[in-house]
Amino acid sequence: MRRRAIDRAGWGRTALCAVVGFVYFLPVLWIVLTAFKSPRDILTSTLAFTPTLDNFANIFARVHYEGGALIETGFELYFVNSIVISGASVGLALILGTGAAYGFSRWPLRGNDTYLLVILTTRMLPPIVLIIPLFVIFRMTGLAGSYLGIILLYTAFNLPFAIWMMKSFCDDLPREVEDAARTEGSSEWRVFFRVCLPQVKAGIAATVTLGLILTWNEFLMALLLTGPETRTVPVGIGGSLGSGIGVDWGRLAAIETLFLIPVVAVTFVLQNQLLRGVTFGTITHGRVRR
Repeated sequence: MRRRAIDRAGWGRTALCAVVGFVYFLPVLWIVLTAFKSPRDILTSTLAFTPTLDNFANIFARVHYEGGALIETGFELYFVNSIVISGASVGLALILGTGAAYGFSRWPLRGNDTYLLVILTTRMLPPIVLIIPLFVIFRMTGLAGSYLGIILLYTAFNLPFAIWMMKSFCDDLPREVEDAARTEGSSEWRVFFRVCLPQVKAGIAATVTLGLILTWNEFLMALLLTGPETRTVPVGIGGSLGSGIGVDWGRLAAIETLFLIPVVAVTFVLQNQLLRGVTFGTITHGRVRR
């Protein structure tokens, strides 16, 4: 009887999770379906429709008609910009953040907690507070509208997050393995690259995924600090909403569908490492105790 009750409770939790997941996924499903609908099917709001790829074709057309007006678009450039800027900034933040986190974890300084708190507070400031001084700095240094400027800015904003994420994983590493490698004559660099990094793959995956999501969706700074040749997809979407007469919902849904693919793909590729990260501390400490 007790086992049956446990099985029923498990099925109940599974059903509840399925319902909650469906509710959260329903808007995404609706956007994806809208991307394959014709304007007439979109207005009728029906689930039975003839799929079309016209909306995706219109995204990469240099010019198209919208509301009777001739609109020139550059979404192929926006997608490339988003990939380059997000990939470069997350990669730089991960490299710098992992090294700094390992240093904070293994060679703590006097006032170590204070330094970490100061680093964290820089990430807690809302972007709207910093946008005016950043705009002035970018104009004075000539970084406004350049790839270098927006990449460095996103790196600076992702760096505190990367340091705190990776430090928690470095703290959970058993130091006995590192000490054994040093006893065998390994240098600190070799210990870092050959011993520590392979054990914090879960932390690297989590940092990459969350950092990519934060950078990929950023709008305010990309709107004010990028130029016509460095605009990202969120800025392009915002600009397309105000062009022409009315909104082309099918084309907008197609853009959002393509915009979801890179983040979903990265999360899918790193899902095993993300799941390992949930129990990373418990596993490593359990090994040390044994």
